[in-house]
Order: sequence, then C-alpha cells, then structure tokens
Amino acid sequence: MIKNIKKENGITLVALVITIILMLILATVTINIGKGQILNAHLQNYKTNMLLIEAKAKEYVEKASFNLGVNPTDETRQNAQNELQGEGKGTLVTTSDSIINDIKAMGVADIDTQISDKNVYKLSTSDLEKMGINGAKSDEEEGYYILIYNIPESTVKVYNTLGFNINNEIKYCLDDIREIDEV
Repeated sequence: MIKNIKKENGITLVALVITIILMLILATVTINIGKGQILNAHLQNYKTNMLLIEAKAKEYVEKASFNLGVNPTDETRQNAQNELQGEGKGTLVTTSDSIINDIKAMGVADIDTQISDKNVYKLSTSDLEKMGINGAKSDEEEGYYILIYNIPESTVKVYNTLGFNINNEIKYCLDDIREIDEV
C-alpha cells in the first residue's frame, strides 16, 4: 500500500524573514534618499530667497552710491543713506534692538561699526513682499533676513539669523552657501 503524501506549497519561515529584511533595507535607503532630496530642496529655496533679496538690495545700494557722488559731502552722504530707508527696504538696526545679539552671534565682522554707520537693516515679511519676494518669511520662527550695505563700494551682504545647517556647521551668509548645490 502506498500512502498518499500531500505536499504543501507555501512560503517557508526563512523565505519570509529574508523578504522582510530586504524590504526594510529598501525602505531605509529610500527614506534616506528622500530626506537628502528634501534637505537639498530646502537649501535651494533658502539660497534662492537670499539671491532675490541680494538682487533687490543691490538696486538700492547702487542708487545710494550714485547719490553719494564722487566727492561726498554731508548732504550727499545723508541723501545716500536716505535711499536705503523707506517702505519695503527694511528697518535700520540700532544698538538697542533685540536682534543685535542674534547678529553678533552670527559672527559678522565689525558689526558695531556697521551699526553705528547705519549700514545694517532687518527685513520683515512685508518688506520681502514689497520687494516682490512672495512666500518667503522673515520673522522670529523662520529667521530674520539682515542686509549689510556698503554704499561706497555698492555691495550688500545678505544674512539670515537662523542660518542653514550644512554638515553640522551653520551658515548664515549668502556668500557662505552661494557655491553649495547639495548637502
């Protein structure tokens, strides 16, 4: 008499464990790639906002430099300084402002002189909108954008008080992230 042995077809426990391990590895790799892509997108957005702010601020500083003239007088200096002030151009930072400690913490060189020369401005979100930069925020939560003008040389530096973490180093200035494309 021959016994009928019923052969069961199914997945073995070993095959199931191997499949789960492979799926976990794939999920981990996918999540890490996704996090990197999101971080790079945030970097590009941050950098784009700073570049747009720099371009608009350069318009202001170039006009101020033009008003300064070749042989500056007290009157032309005041006219140049007035060009940097006004609606949508930021708020002049003084030594009594609460943001001064944040600016000093960013390591800005010679900040006290810059402030006394009336070269440092804080932008609000409404200032950014008036500059034509919509969707960007400049506040306590997102970090304030700071402009430091140099009228005689027609240059401007753009900072953000929160900065951007790149390889465990915080970069506050546009000049520090200008050439970085990926984190």
